[in-house]
Amino acid sequence: MDIETVKERAGPRAFGPSDDMPEEYRKAATRMLQFHANSEIMGAYLERPFIRKAPSLERKMAFSAKVQDEIGHGQLLYRAAESLGVKTREEMLEELANGEGKFLNCFHYPMTDWVETPMIAFFVDGAAMRRQATLKRSSWEPYAHAMDKVCFEEGFHVKHGESILAELMNGSRAEQRRTQEAFEEWWPRILQFFGPTDEKSTHHDFASEVGLKFQSNDDLRNAFLNAYLPKARKYGLEIPDEPRIRERDDGTFEVTEDDLDWDEFFEVSKNQYGGSEVQIGKRHDTQEAVEWVRGALEETERAAMADGAPAAAD
Repeated sequence: MDIETVKERAGPRAFGPSDDMPEEYRKAATRMLQFHANSEIMGAYLERPFIRKAPSLERKMAFSAKVQDEIGHGQLLYRAAESLGVKTREEMLEELANGEGKFLNCFHYPMTDWVETPMIAFFVDGAAMRRQATLKRSSWEPYAHAMDKVCFEEGFHVKHGESILAELMNGSRAEQRRTQEAFEEWWPRILQFFGPTDEKSTHHDFASEVGLKFQSNDDLRNAFLNAYLPKARKYGLEIPDEPRIRERDDGTFEVTEDDLDWDEFFEVSKNQYGGSEVQIGKRHDTQEAVEWVRGALEETERAAMADGAPAAAD
């Protein structure tokens, strides 16, 4: 099947591992899935410390479940990417640990204070839901199928984050002030979650033509604004003056994208931001710490195959 045929036939869940797909499609789908899987893993690493830092047993249990979910999403997506036959799961994990794997901008920044947790668990996960819901129609069937499970669980994550935000904004004045400060710091990063503007996006056109994605970065960003800006105000958060948000005549919103720091965004996307090294280092250290487990499993597997070889020959 050539790429023009793929474009003609592209539609929801149109292609699977048994199809003879052109290399251009396979590489584009692998890049997209690997990026998504890496982001799930790095998001879990960002939130993992709050299993201990959470202020109550209930919140600790919720964060423990959330981190488990995110790691599971990453592994599910690595398998969906692996089915394209371009890279193995091990290769993708190795690239992530070595600083070669790309992941979402929001997960390059440190998160240390409890008041920051709803910025990820509510706003970023809410943004993710906007994007992931559209990917349930992706042309690569294993990706779309994975999104059925991911979206179901992400819905609970958003409710978890909303509960924390409501609690903080109904708390003491100090909690409200600190939550507002965290929101002002994270708000531009959240708006950049969907990636560069359409005119600067290098992958959207092809991904759209072959049905890997169905909505542009700008459309997704505006849809998120329309849904979440009113929610932010509902909980008493004040929208920062910059980046400027314009309300259209029909009551919908759009951001003045030139107000966003795209130079920093592209620095982050290349893993060259100061915080990137710290976040990637955590992943590298963890992978190195459990290397002996992988080695032991591989040794056991080799021994079992060696023991079974004579029997198989008989």
